[in-house]
Amino acid sequence: MSTSTVRPFRLDVPENVLDDLRERLRRTRWPAEAPGAAWQYGTDLSYMKELVAYWLDGYDWRAQEARLNALPQFIANVDGLDVHFVHVKGQGPRRLPLLISHGWPGSFVEMLDVVGPLTDPAAHGGDPADAFDVVVPSLPGYGFSAPATEPGMTPRRIADVFARLMTDLLGYERFGAQGGDWGAAITTNLGRNHAASVAGIHLNMLIARPPQGESWPLTDTEQTALRESEGWRNEETGYQQIQGTRPQTLAYGLTDSPAGLAAWIVEKFRAWSDCGGDLERSFSKDQLLTNIMVYWLSGSIGTSTRLYYESRHNLADSFVGGRVEVPTAYARFPGEPFTALRSWGERAFNLVRWTEMARGGHFGAMEAPDLYVEDVRAFFRTVRRA
Repeated sequence: MSTSTVRPFRLDVPENVLDDLRERLRRTRWPAEAPGAAWQYGTDLSYMKELVAYWLDGYDWRAQEARLNALPQFIANVDGLDVHFVHVKGQGPRRLPLLISHGWPGSFVEMLDVVGPLTDPAAHGGDPADAFDVVVPSLPGYGFSAPATEPGMTPRRIADVFARLMTDLLGYERFGAQGGDWGAAITTNLGRNHAASVAGIHLNMLIARPPQGESWPLTDTEQTALRESEGWRNEETGYQQIQGTRPQTLAYGLTDSPAGLAAWIVEKFRAWSDCGGDLERSFSKDQLLTNIMVYWLSGSIGTSTRLYYESRHNLADSFVGGRVEVPTAYARFPGEPFTALRSWGERAFNLVRWTEMARGGHFGAMEAPDLYVEDVRAFFRTVRRA
């Protein structure tokens, strides 16, 4: 690790910041709700009142802060951009470096339950030969990573930043990469554009679509999948439109109101998870609030949503073109809302593993950490031997 550009990071939130948060929560101005609406019109009012009450009287930030600080965290300066990351060395004879990229509205908090089993498998009932050195960065503009100082920070550019972090600053010549949501786009770009360093990629969201401009018609299965995707886009992607066009306008309200921020984020955790409509079947209030606190304490919700704008306005520079040739695995969690078929994935990737997961959704590492760890270990076992 280059000590000239990497420095330790530790959370130590001033008490007056927490006092301000509590005061804002007490003064929440609640909106009206359509009769009998529940979650149909957006985040449920009764659940939000319950969550805010717990945030005020039951949630212990200091306990969560200590848990986060138990992980070695750092800030690295990569080409003038300060990038926050967790870096835990593995316990095993042949550790493979593994870069894990999160998405929106998640954070490095998503990975809390998988870092231990991945780095020290023997301590969690596994084989020491499966040990990883785990690196979990916060995306630029997310949490404790600084935002870009100029436009154009797309998934491709983030992949370039993360590749430099792994190779130039941390000294890893060869590493694996894993990701979902924006992390899947970043990981895909790593596999396509940094194949000399990337041993393989594991995805829990697959960015692949049917072939365009070819003479043969789509199959019935493909047509059904596209109809399902279209229905989902019509009902669930309003957030993409506003974040991809006017993120700054949205940022004022979400930066000023902790209840508003929580409602914006919690809706996605419910809609994209395998919870069957019962949010806390997949996540505890502590898990939800600790992720929200990363956005609140850093004031980063506005800068995080810029990634939608940059990608929307720089499409050619955001997503890879051409086939990804490094070995690729896809873990298909049943609650994942972004549809992709195996045939599409095989056209776009050197897809060597496709796993139908028994449970879990978009936030796989958080919802089903045991299954996530098992699949990551199994895939990279083959890559280690390559």
